[in-house]
Amino acid sequence: MNKNQANLEELKDYLGFGVAGNFANHLGEAGEADEFSVIETKEKDAPKGLFPFYIPNNDSFLGEYPISTDVINHNDIEHLQVEAEVALLCDFVYENDKLVDIKPKLFGAFNDCSNRIQDGNKLSTKKNWGANSKGIADDLIEVDSFDEDGILSKYHIASFIRRDGILRDYGTVSAVKSYSYFFNQLKDWMIDKFNTQEDMGPLEELKPFIKDINNYKGLLIAAGATAYSDFGKTHFLEKGDEIFVYVYDAHFHSFEDIIQDMSGMDLHLSKCSKLHQIVE
Repeated sequence: MNKNQANLEELKDYLGFGVAGNFANHLGEAGEADEFSVIETKEKDAPKGLFPFYIPNNDSFLGEYPISTDVINHNDIEHLQVEAEVALLCDFVYENDKLVDIKPKLFGAFNDCSNRIQDGNKLSTKKNWGANSKGIADDLIEVDSFDEDGILSKYHIASFIRRDGILRDYGTVSAVKSYSYFFNQLKDWMIDKFNTQEDMGPLEELKPFIKDINNYKGLLIAAGATAYSDFGKTHFLEKGDEIFVYVYDAHFHSFEDIIQDMSGMDLHLSKCSKLHQIVE
């Protein structure tokens, strides 16, 4: 297993998109189920669609580079929530005005931090409020294969907040393979969505965002947020909170290893991508 340092300068040359509704119940817990009720999916458990959170050189708010490895800018937003996810750094093939392939090469812990304002605007408007509104782990792990027998099938996602010295679960610990769509099913679905998704409800047409994609280095895909713990459902981010998101090999590291790491024990989490951010 090989780890790679996240390169924040290089990521400025990636287009950022997230998958909406890829874990059971997440949209309901996020207060977004009503907005998405207009979106019909081919299968009951299919994700609802893709949304942009960063488009380099775009002249809207989406052109603001939002990614940080260590802080979240609270920006005095009343209802901010962590969204603990797996990020996929991907190569792509774009030919004849169509996306024809997506090739995940690295993965890691991601915080698709979101503003829970219910204003009827596009989902993307809740995702990027400027610098330091997203989080990615320092350490990213190489994807050996994006098939179901690859390394990712062993990984779990866990997220926590430390507030006033007290550590609390924020999301439910979830296996990566428990995403509604993952592996090649997710890849094929994303390729289709990039080429066919239309403007409807909280989602936008995607083709205009990727028409110049060959000028850029890759795609950064946030694969979807886990369900919330009871605390996460009812508590929004406050300045001074510490955020932890772990994407770890649950066949190799125990949950106790993760807890001890947050308590300051000097463990070497060799098969883990860890994101640690302070809310400012």
